[in-house]
Amino acid sequence: MHRQMMEQRERLEAAENERSQLRHQLDQLEGKVTQVLGDLQKTETKQIQLKETFERQKMDIRTITKELQANRRALEPKEQSLASQETDIQSMEGALGTLTAELGTELLSQLNSGEQSEVERLGEEVQTLQQQLKECLRERTELETEKNKLENLLSSNLLRRKEQLVQEMEELSMADHRQELEMQTAELEHLCTTINTTRSRLEEVVASVDDHGKKIKEKETALDKWKTMEREQLDSIEEEAKAMEKLANKRSLLLKKKEESMRKIRELGSLPADAFDKYQGLPLSQLWKKLHKCNTELKKYSHVNKKALEQFVNFSERKETLTSRKEQLDRDYQSIIDLMDVLEQRKYEAIQFTFKQVSKNFSDVFQELVPNGKGQLVMKRAEELVPSADTEDEDSLRPSGSGRGPSVDEHFTGVSIRVSFTGVASETKELQQLSGGQKSLVALTLIFAIQKCDPAPFYLFDEIDQALDSHHRHSVAAMIHRLADNAQFITTTFRPELVEVADKCYGVKFQNKVSHINAVSKEAAKDFIEQETADK
Repeated sequence: MHRQMMEQRERLEAAENERSQLRHQLDQLEGKVTQVLGDLQKTETKQIQLKETFERQKMDIRTITKELQANRRALEPKEQSLASQETDIQSMEGALGTLTAELGTELLSQLNSGEQSEVERLGEEVQTLQQQLKECLRERTELETEKNKLENLLSSNLLRRKEQLVQEMEELSMADHRQELEMQTAELEHLCTTINTTRSRLEEVVASVDDHGKKIKEKETALDKWKTMEREQLDSIEEEAKAMEKLANKRSLLLKKKEESMRKIRELGSLPADAFDKYQGLPLSQLWKKLHKCNTELKKYSHVNKKALEQFVNFSERKETLTSRKEQLDRDYQSIIDLMDVLEQRKYEAIQFTFKQVSKNFSDVFQELVPNGKGQLVMKRAEELVPSADTEDEDSLRPSGSGRGPSVDEHFTGVSIRVSFTGVASETKELQQLSGGQKSLVALTLIFAIQKCDPAPFYLFDEIDQALDSHHRHSVAAMIHRLADNAQFITTTFRPELVEVADKCYGVKFQNKVSHINAVSKEAAKDFIEQETADK
């Protein structure tokens, strides 16, 4: 039943998913329809704009044509006036020529004063007419220029623009728009058909979802029925569990009684082998009678230790256990003693080996730092043993093995240093008898000896050459320079000997309560040291 419900739920979810997909497709189709309608509206708007542009251009052409016609109409009377004026000018020029010819004769002297005045007036009028002629010619030239400009504008721009507009209007004819509109209408009808189909499919899916919903409700009703039956079964199981719990409590009480009875039986001591089998089939009343009889008989022997045999057996077993444990502890103790002897022997050998190395290196380094001197390390031992140098016999000083003699710590109590700066044995001195500079040199010798035995990655020395004289400072500087191949030495100094062998020099200054460190050249470091020495 649960599996069927799960299948129905899966089918319902699938139907819901299909419904969502169809709704998404419907939204996409509606978006496409909206887009097509928008494109159609944009096309119609563009067509209207083109029509308006075309009408506006037509109006401009009409206006320019009217202006051109008006200019032509205005030009015609001017041309006529110009022609008449040219005719007048020609006639006047003819009259002027005649008069000029007459002026060349002596007729002027024969004229009276009135005629001479008339001649002068006519001359002035001729000059005036010539001036007017020049003005008319200039005005004619300007009008012809304007006429040519207007004709060029009409022929080159306006007529060409008119042809372009007519061509665009032909391209955007109503037939093309009608065809495009029909195509978009067909696409719109196709989209509407798709939308209707999708809606039909969506209605089918909704009906299927409703059907599945009804089936799910039926299954849920059946599930509720089964849950009710399950609760009834659980109640029944709970009642049986309570009954089982009561039985378990009763069983626990009986087990406690059994354990109490077994304890009492054990308190009775050792029993015959057939004690349990002999009374196995007897009834309880008869057993109570026998028990009462036995208790009565036992009262006669109340002074006897009834557990003597059991106690003897227990103590015997305990004795064997303790004896075995003691033997194991003895073996473990002997193993520990043997291990301690081995470790003590190894410790002794390690101390002897290390001391020999350091002692030999100490003698070599001291001989190198003080060519005429001699130095050695001496191992100090317990008072009961004879003190000796590292050249004594080792076998006489080895710790005893199984005898558990004195340990290494009891054999060796320390190390002393004996040196002679002249090489004379009678002038050998202990460390306490040396001066400050000699102690510094001995300490450096010990450090270099240990460095040869167990090298460290780097060493930091703070003014180790302060108490040394110039000769010993040169020796120490040479030693550090030679050992610098395998280790790094960082030293602070106010002496020039260490600076001469240094690979890198740094100057440290204290200014304004702040320390500053900078890399400096070897010459600058020497100058600084010389200046410090001079100031002191």
